[in-house]
Amino acid sequence: MLTKLKFKRVFFEKEALDYPLGKKIYQNLRQEGFNIHFLKSHNRVTGIPGQNPREAFFQAKSTLVVGIRKNLQFETCKPSAHYQLPLVTGCEGICEYCYLNTQLGKKPYIRIYVNVDQILGEAKKYIEKRKPEITIFEAAATSDPVAVEPYSGALSQAISFFAKEEFGRLRFVTKFPYVDSFLSLEHNKHTRIRFSLNTERIIKTYEHRTPDLQERLDGLKKIAEHGYPSGVIIAPVILDAGWKTEYEDLLQKMHAYLKDINMDDFHLEIISHRFTTRAKNNILQVFPQTLLPMDEKTDRKFKYGQFGYGKFVYTEDKLIQMKEFFKEKISQLFPEAVIDYII
Repeated sequence: MLTKLKFKRVFFEKEALDYPLGKKIYQNLRQEGFNIHFLKSHNRVTGIPGQNPREAFFQAKSTLVVGIRKNLQFETCKPSAHYQLPLVTGCEGICEYCYLNTQLGKKPYIRIYVNVDQILGEAKKYIEKRKPEITIFEAAATSDPVAVEPYSGALSQAISFFAKEEFGRLRFVTKFPYVDSFLSLEHNKHTRIRFSLNTERIIKTYEHRTPDLQERLDGLKKIAEHGYPSGVIIAPVILDAGWKTEYEDLLQKMHAYLKDINMDDFHLEIISHRFTTRAKNNILQVFPQTLLPMDEKTDRKFKYGQFGYGKFVYTEDKLIQMKEFFKEKISQLFPEAVIDYII
């Protein structure tokens, strides 16, 4: 059953209809009542309105583009994987803090790529070059691909592909619980599915047009019950007043709901809130009334990142408090789980 997407307009590259997946998506969208426009390139979409940055942003977030991924050179994806797997670009959710606000331009529309066979064929080449080492691919580096999975089916195809790859692994993270199509697949434990969680207040305040905490926990429980390696990303951790109480409540809810799940291969990633000057400026243009804590002089220090640009992170004492808190609570509630990092 398809989940009604929150799009106002849909564009197709004409050549996308030459692919079976393109035809399928086109038919499904037409059945849903979408009026489809055609264009020459998914990289040049001129039909998105917007008189100012805020209007342009929200109009783009309601725009879907279906096209062909022509650049098959995969970007690296440290520290979580070796390479990105570009099945989808963009996200239907509207999270005020999202780093994609600075990665996808002023009009961050959502793109589905229909040449999945070709993309996976390229992944095979990367795997062959590195074997016998395991090569890990991240499918959610520049997107939340699960949000459009009911239409694309790309992740299901990728899961089945990696199940047969001795030296290849897939991973992705999502806020969306549309995982039913994954449950009957043979995955051979080669795909790790993580859910991005946060406190109910953070979700309500900053993570607009995304499922609530309970829906995400429901999705996480389903995939864990079906044997997938699973995990949780808690991000961004916002260290404002009362943060320990709120995040302990989140961990307690996770524990209560997941207590019957096998935690032998359950991973956690904890990421504190950080921002760049560019991100702050873009966020304030789109969300001028945002409550995000972005005062560079309050509880922040400037740090150069691995990609050559600087960001404002919490001060060392704040980060130490956060690391000690999460290590203690996770060891109590999820003693068998693996903490990949707390940063």
